[in-house]
Amino acid sequence: MPKRAMPKKLSQKLKQIRMRAGLNQSEMVRALNYTASPLRAGQISHFESGKREPNGLLLLAYARFAGVRTEVLIDDKMSLPDELARFEDGRCM
Repeated sequence: MPKRAMPKKLSQKLKQIRMRAGLNQSEMVRALNYTASPLRAGQISHFESGKREPNGLLLLAYARFAGVRTEVLIDDKMSLPDELARFEDGRCM
């Protein structure tokens, strides 16, 4: 069975969001405030390394955290803005 197409730049965008917010992976879990299912730092690592892809609701949580549209995360032709939303205490302002 062929592998499902995955955005090539998604993993680096997710890592950029976390790094720009100055958070480690455990802090990112808390900052995303994702309650649809348990989320652990190891999963963040897999998303950032491209080993796994977050589901749609988790992508929405990332987008809201960073103050960008989900399209920016998913579309390889789009880049994260140089200035993301301001972060305070690991939360998007």
